[in-house]
Formats: sequence, structure tokens, C-alpha cells
Amino acid sequence: MASIDSGGDGGGHKKGPGVKKAKKLSTKVDMTPMVDLGFLLITFFIFTTTMSQPTAMNLFMPKDVDKPEEQNKVKESGAFTIMLGKDDVVYFYEGMDPAAPGNFRTATFKTIRDEIIRKKKSTNPEDLVMIIKPTEDATYKNTVDILDEMTINEIKRYAMVDISPVEYQLVKITEAAAGIK
Repeated sequence: MASIDSGGDGGGHKKGPGVKKAKKLSTKVDMTPMVDLGFLLITFFIFTTTMSQPTAMNLFMPKDVDKPEEQNKVKESGAFTIMLGKDDVVYFYEGMDPAAPGNFRTATFKTIRDEIIRKKKSTNPEDLVMIIKPTEDATYKNTVDILDEMTINEIKRYAMVDISPVEYQLVKITEAAAGIK
């Protein structure tokens, strides 16, 4: 507690010769209760705050089946495959055959959204499936960006799978023709 020490009678205010000067009063504040209160407040706020929850993307994984013919099948008209390459270049094709004439095309991350929107408008929503295939040269940022595009465009069905050797060869040939090293 705070206490004030007084050293004298302190009663009169006499001035003049022969009058003793009054001692200065010293104040001493005991900080123990204030420290206790501080720790109680810190403890209260630690226990009552909510910790930030990690945000994660919901993934719906297909069921494991014993027979390959029972797996989820994709209609060729609804398939749209996106491959991520070097230097923020995106390769895509519609259907199941990347080697079909005029089917294998190139885009950037600025223009791939237009292609996704076009495919979404021209396909029955129940049949639309986006297949994302990052190459060895794709960056983590590009992978996250294409997953963000799926969320932005409200694509309900998409899958991330490994790129096939034929597709990877098409990507390499296209990169060589464009001068991407």
C-alpha cells in the first residue's frame, strides 16, 4: 500500500528566525498489489482469447475400389486438362486426347481464367471435370494459383494427378518451339 512518512509535528506554518524547517515528506508506493493485478489480467486474457484456426481447403477424395471399372468415369466432352509448365506458362486441352489436331494449346495465368469460364459455360456442370497436372518444372506458387482459379470460378470437380509421358513430351516440344529453356 502507499504510505506517507511525516517527520515532524507538521501542525503550524510559522515563519521567522528560530523556527525549524519542516522535513520534506517522502512517499513510498508499494507495487506488489499492482504486479499481482498485472499477472491476473495477463492470465485472464491468455485464457479467454481464441487461438487462430488454421484455414485449409476441403478435399473430397474418391472412394477406393477393388475393380478399376467401378472408378469414377469422366465424360470426354466434360474433361479439361491443365498442365503447369516453366515460366508461368499453362498448357491445356479438352477431352482425353492431347495429340488431337489443334487441341493442345498454351495460355498464361492471366488468360487461363477465360478458358476455364468458356469451358464452364459450354459444358453441363455435372459433366465438367478439371484435371490439373503440374510438371516437374512447375512452381508451388503456380500450383496454388491454379487451385485458387478453381475456387474463384466455382469449379466443383477437379483433380490433381501426375502428368503422363505423352503429355510431358508435348509440353517439352512446345517449350522448345517457343524458346523456353
